[in-house]
This record gives sequence, structure tokens and C-alpha cells, in this order.
Amino acid sequence: MSVEPLEAAGQVPAMNSDNVQPEASDTFVATPQVEALAQRASAYLEAGFPVHLAGPAGTGKTTLAFHAAAKRGRPVKLIHGNDEFGVSDFVGQDNGYRRNTLVDNFIHSVVKTEEEVRTFWIDNRVTTACINGETLIYDEFNRSRPEVNNLFLSILGEGILNLPNRRHQGAGYLQVHPEFRVIFTSNPEEYAGTHKTQDALMDRMITMKVSHYDRETEIRVTQAKSGLPASEAAIVVDIVRELREQSVNHHRPTLRACIAIATVLQNCKISARADNLFFRDICRDILDMDVAKVRRDGSSLNESPVDEVVARISGRARRPKVVEPKPV
Repeated sequence: MSVEPLEAAGQVPAMNSDNVQPEASDTFVATPQVEALAQRASAYLEAGFPVHLAGPAGTGKTTLAFHAAAKRGRPVKLIHGNDEFGVSDFVGQDNGYRRNTLVDNFIHSVVKTEEEVRTFWIDNRVTTACINGETLIYDEFNRSRPEVNNLFLSILGEGILNLPNRRHQGAGYLQVHPEFRVIFTSNPEEYAGTHKTQDALMDRMITMKVSHYDRETEIRVTQAKSGLPASEAAIVVDIVRELREQSVNHHRPTLRACIAIATVLQNCKISARADNLFFRDICRDILDMDVAKVRRDGSSLNESPVDEVVARISGRARRPKVVEPKPV
């Protein structure tokens, strides 16, 4: 699925009506670290708890959410947080009118007309997911305003969806299906465009911290997505991980940068070597955007560290092995 970088290793969603159907993918990388996260998430969902995958961008939260949702075998709905969303964008709203007209002409000289106009309600994704017992993936939910997300308080707490505008159809309240589950994902609150989440909502979910994956996982994901040989993918991953360690909060560059560099290398049939000018240019183009956030000894660097890191790490791959002389 093309949403997060573990997408490289992720599943591919097939669209069916308003649902997303996760399907197995040959490029999904299930290392012990990934499977451990997926197993815990699945256990919480099966026990009836909503799961919250929290972590920086580029750590594969959305793909992990699809993986956990697929294990349930229930239909999946996907929504994305948006600051401009209102409650109606999630639960539904009146959309158009239904008009009934009755003309009584039983007596030819007397015509009696009776007309009734009713609004026509259309459910949106949260409502249909609650009714049908589906798995709802709410991606980057803290990009929506907290007052909009309040609708989940009664859903997760009491199993009731409050729909006062729907009561003219005989259902001002809906009982949530027992198989309904929610998987939330979020980036840290300091990210641009995010909101602080109310404590009452956080208290109703189990939060799993998702950070950058270990070196083995990143190499396998990069290789699976790009087709680059493992030895070359390892060089790219080591360069990105080194620059990430030098960054202010150790968040960027992410696995997306590994995949981008490796994909270009594979397409152009070139190697990850410092003496290849094109390779160095690719690294600058993709990684230099994070240079302003790279620090050394607490001070920002005025010059890009990309060239130095690329030369040092990719240079290791071409050093000849030192053969010790055999004792006479």
C-alpha cells in the first residue's frame, strides 16, 4: 500500500466500493521487529481495544495499521485527518430532500393537495463502519480538530454513536457493532498541522510507540522496494542512518530517503560508490533538505555533511581486504 515507507514492504489495498481490502504483497518484509509490533497490535484489537500507532513520519505506521487490520479478516475503512473536517464528514449529513405529494380529486369540483418534504440523510464512513463492524483506520487523526474527534469518546467508551440529526429516520443513537475496531495513527504534536489530543480520547486507546526500524529491517525494506542488491542497499541505509543520528531529533532522513536513492540507483544500473559523481549528486538532492537540522557538538552545520558521510561509508565497500602474510 502506498502510504508509508514500510509500504515498500507493505500490502496493496484493493478498492471495493467505500472499503479498502488489504491484500498480501510479495514485497512485505516481516522481520522479527515488524512481526512483534503487528502481533501486539492484533492482540489489543482482538481484546476489543482501539490501537494508536504513534511516531515520526516515515516509520511505516500506516502500513503496520493495514497489516494488523488485514489479520482481523474484517472489511477495512480508511479516513485521513484533516483540519477542515467537521463531524458530518465522518458520520454523515442531510443531503437533499425527499418530497411526497398527495392530490385528492375524489370530488371533481374540489382538489385537495397535501405535500410533505423530508431531508434525506446519507451515512459517512464512521457511521457505516460502526454499523457493519468494520475495522476503521484513522490515519494522522491529530490533524483533525479535537472537537471533531470528540465523537469517538462515546463510540469507544460506551459503544454508542450519537447522531441527533439522524433521529427523523428513527435512529438518534446507534449501537456500535461488537466487531467494530479503530486503529489510529499520529505524528508527534510538534509537527506542523497537528493538534494536541484530548486526554479523554487518549485514555480510551492503547498507544504503541513506533520508531525507526533496526538496520536489518531497513535494508530488507529498501531492497524489496527498489530491487537493489542487498550489499548496495546496505550502503544506502548506512548513509541515511548516519545522517539521521546527526540530526537534532534523530527523525530525519527517513526510510523514504533510502528507498528513493536505491530506486534511482537500480533504475540507472549504477553502484553506490563515492567515486561515482551521479551517486553523490543523487544523495545531495535527496538528503540535503535535512542539512539545516543536522548538528555537531550542539551547533548547526553551515556545510552539508552529506558528501563526507557518503565518501566515508561508500568508501568502505571498495577497500581491498588486507591479507596477512602467512608465517614462514
